Amino acid sequence: MPAEPEVTAPQVVDAIEGAFGVTHGERRNHIKGRCAAGEFVGTAEVAKYSRSALFSGQPVPVIARFSLSGGNLKVPDTAKSGRGMALQFKLPQGQLHQITMLNTPMFGAAVPKTFHDLMVASRPDPATGKPDPEKLKAFRASHPDNLAQAQYLADNNPPASYAHSTYWGIHTFKFIGAQDKTTLVCWRFVPQDGEKRLSDEELKTAGANFLEKALIDRTAKGPVRWDMLVTLGQAGDPQDDPPQLWPSNRTEFKAGTLTITSASAQKGAACEAVNFDPMVMADGIAPTNDPILRFRSPAYAVSFGKRLSGQ
Repeated sequence: MPAEPEVTAPQVVDAIEGAFGVTHGERRNHIKGRCAAGEFVGTAEVAKYSRSALFSGQPVPVIARFSLSGGNLKVPDTAKSGRGMALQFKLPQGQLHQITMLNTPMFGAAVPKTFHDLMVASRPDPATGKPDPEKLKAFRASHPDNLAQAQYLADNNPPASYAHSTYWGIHTFKFIGAQDKTTLVCWRFVPQDGEKRLSDEELKTAGANFLEKALIDRTAKGPVRWDMLVTLGQAGDPQDDPPQLWPSNRTEFKAGTLTITSASAQKGAACEAVNFDPMVMADGIAPTNDPILRFRSPAYAVSFGKRLSGQ
């Protein structure tokens, strides 16, 4: 029997609500987002490793959502926080496959308790309206698994647009191929438009809500594309510790291209109602025992249930 988690999904969602407040009927995390749509076409090389219909070589329709981390609907687009790309692939015979990614190579927690404790430490002090610096300092000192992502976000300005950012899968997954052969993989989606971050000066002038318009304007000019690059794991590579990165010399190859052809505000659009649970996987791709990956599904379900009920 697996060990019981140190925190439950409802406790984590409660902690997120404590840190950011509640906007009724909306997501608890990554609340500020916009919708997009397009397609994905896989490459033939992936067939060596995965039998997933995602890599058939045929266009697969995609519902996408781009977002900012956190539960504050008014967070400025210049915030030094994570940016998300969530994808729902509509495979043949009604199958779905979902991927959620961040614009950081690693995640900021090895276990759900770390994320819970970060939310608790981030709860605003009623006297100041801001988190208590001493509580955040104590959190960082006692949770070293958060430091790599926090340092990455501090060292790198946010992207100039969603179209100019790489997004990482942050977890290790399993490709399941012929005869059920398993290969450990990580992936990232790299923009064909190239990576571009806001300069320090642009951080001051970009405005609080520029990302949505930038994405809509960019798709109006033509398709936006990302290459899916898959990295192959080797024996000993961590597969259940998302703050830890694999060595940079691992073999990688292009597994496909995501093409986004339209973007819109989220209200009433296709992505608004989707619960982008990354444990929704079709045959040919499977999860590892990563405790964060496994925890996301029940946590997303709690948030989704509250959203559906108007809470």
